[in-house]
Amino acid sequence: MRSILTRVFSSALVAVFATIAFMSAPALAQDEGAIARGGILYDKWYGVIKAPKPDETHPAWPASNTAKNGATTWRCKSCHGWDYKGVDGAYGNSKSYLTGIKGIDGMAGADLDAIVAVLKNDTHQLADEMDEGDFNDLAMFVSVGQVDMSQYIDTTTKAFSGGNAEAGANYFNTLCSQCHAKVGNLPKDMPESFGSLMGGNPWEGMHKILNGQPSEAMPALRALDIQITLDIMAHMATLPTEM
Repeated sequence: MRSILTRVFSSALVAVFATIAFMSAPALAQDEGAIARGGILYDKWYGVIKAPKPDETHPAWPASNTAKNGATTWRCKSCHGWDYKGVDGAYGNSKSYLTGIKGIDGMAGADLDAIVAVLKNDTHQLADEMDEGDFNDLAMFVSVGQVDMSQYIDTTTKAFSGGNAEAGANYFNTLCSQCHAKVGNLPKDMPESFGSLMGGNPWEGMHKILNGQPSEAMPALRALDIQITLDIMAHMATLPTEM
């Protein structure tokens, strides 16, 4: 009798765990997808939702910075940085993106409704620019999608660690090279090669590998182990710096 009961109980447990796995996997994938979409909204929200580029410079953009104007000043990353630390991160040493504005890292773990309220406030002035799904995805990214890039990238020297270039070559040549070529210089409308990007702005490279590129069918690797991203970055750093 005990043997029969044990088998029945074990079968029931298997069924329960199988059900949990079946239910959890899509939910996890959906969450990661929302976070990644939030990441590209952070990059260039008007490109993601196919909205017209803002013509005027954002009201919160400091008058002291005349290097940038117009639509660029409406991108979240332009004020808060690719490393999400604003003036306390890489943009604190930038001439063209020096704003004195703090990062979003202080909002990590914050309530989604509280983040949406900030996005819609008089400072950000985004209330009429996106729909509720867009706001939710962007808030998801801010709350649970930020990566502390200072663990991997030195703010002053731009040197990064933790990646294996040999492993990264295999990932790059199977996941990335069909669009970007093995030397990382495609498509031709890229402003710089990957080798140059990793030497100049590795934070941007990391953000885009994790979340994708606005308006492009670029895969986001966020749902994969972050080691894969670090390895790809290490390989990209070995690529030519000229287009």
